[in-house]
Amino acid sequence: MKLRRIRIVVATILSFAAGILLATAQSANTVTTAPTPDTTTHASEPLPGGILAWDALTKSVEATNEQEFARFTFSFTNITGSNITVLTVHPSCGCTTAELPPVPWLISAGAIGEIKISVNLQGKIGTLFKSVNVTTDRGNMNLMLRINILPPPPLPEMTEAQRAAGVAASKLDRQVVFKGDCAHCHLRKTEGKYGQQLFDAICAVCHAAKNRATMVPDLASLQVPTSEEFWRAWITAGKAGSLMPAFAISQGGPLNDLQIASLAAYLNAIHPSKVPPPTAK
Repeated sequence: MKLRRIRIVVATILSFAAGILLATAQSANTVTTAPTPDTTTHASEPLPGGILAWDALTKSVEATNEQEFARFTFSFTNITGSNITVLTVHPSCGCTTAELPPVPWLISAGAIGEIKISVNLQGKIGTLFKSVNVTTDRGNMNLMLRINILPPPPLPEMTEAQRAAGVAASKLDRQVVFKGDCAHCHLRKTEGKYGQQLFDAICAVCHAAKNRATMVPDLASLQVPTSEEFWRAWITAGKAGSLMPAFAISQGGPLNDLQIASLAAYLNAIHPSKVPPPTAK
């Protein structure tokens, strides 16, 4: 009986010791995980109000026909009590660029920032609409731009004496319109212009003049078959023995091949042939 009690006591002690050892081992193998910081971003969501105060969300400018760039400056203030990060600024097209500090751009509470935007106007006419997307860690929004490109100012009227002198000079050298004082009217900044804009800059002075000279043909009433190739040939080489100069760079004119092709396509569109082409025999 005494031996049995001893065995029970020993078993109890061993069981208790085993429990202590197991608990110790489990405690040693436990890895404490640090709390994960909140990295949530709202970049893909619309930017709520009450975060950035802008001087304007839409701006408009008027540009002259000769102007190369339209420029805008958008100012803003961080009106929250914490930092905001500008992640990206994306214009809507390749002709529009944004100037700002390197991103990510940290805007501290109460700080003021500026984003400068330029739009390349070469080859463009009429009214343009552009946008610039600004993405922050609190959301994104768009800045809107409107550019109204004004038509070129009318050319000053020539006196009869000036017109007669110009005709006389052109009879001696039809390329004279691209030289000296004549170049002011006949070379009104052709760089970057195509189609209608190019016609207005370089052709209208003669062919769309209010007092068009009698020896200058009315392009809408030509009595010969016309086509895009017809217009291209005339623009490129002009006509020897007439007042029509050669406009191709290769022949002493100001226009490259792409400009000539765009001008020919424009004339062919607004002045379709009034005379059918000759029938093949």
